Amino acid sequence: MKKVLNLLKNSKVKMVIILTVLLFAYTTVCAISYAQNISTDIANSVFRLHVLANSDSDEDQALKYKVRDNLLQYMNTICKDCSSKNEAILLVEENKENFKQIALQTIKDEGYSYDVTINIGNFEFPTKNYGDISLPAGFYDALRVEIGKAKGQNWWCVMFPPLCFVDISSGVVPEESKELMQENLTEEEFALVSDNSNNEIKFKFKLLEFLGNNGLITAKK
Repeated sequence: MKKVLNLLKNSKVKMVIILTVLLFAYTTVCAISYAQNISTDIANSVFRLHVLANSDSDEDQALKYKVRDNLLQYMNTICKDCSSKNEAILLVEENKENFKQIALQTIKDEGYSYDVTINIGNFEFPTKNYGDISLPAGFYDALRVEIGKAKGQNWWCVMFPPLCFVDISSGVVPEESKELMQENLTEEEFALVSDNSNNEIKFKFKLLEFLGNNGLITAKK
């Protein structure tokens, strides 16, 4: 202990410690700032769909998927030619009541009487993989569909670019969807969400994931 105290009295050692602390603080601030900017830019290029089941019962979960399937079918008819996130959001805004009626009709056809709440807003999402595309945790604009009490497990996908139509069996995102995403992201941002072969890219994505999952960054519109 005496040796440590004596070392701390040494002006050179003290200076090294101070510089080390300052360097660590600077590096941390830079990392958070970088992750914040990247995460926000990615979120600003994506519009998601979020469906919440009434409960976790098998029946309510099955109903959630029925509602999802019919919403996706309708969504594909109105959003398939969208070239930007804002265009997709505008179309969904204009057709919000249609989304609600499709959900309500599906619920009625399946023998239930749950109400449906439809909102377009900015919501928190965990890290999620869509085939060979990965999106970091953060806050994303989304169409949120709440069935009944909305207390059950949820389901989400990406309305723009249309990653909802990923072939689950192959786990590959259609090239058209990747091209749309690439057009709306910088080269580095696209590499972060699509490339798992580069160690530096993987490290940067893990940084986004860690900071997002621990609430140290929030991507907002």
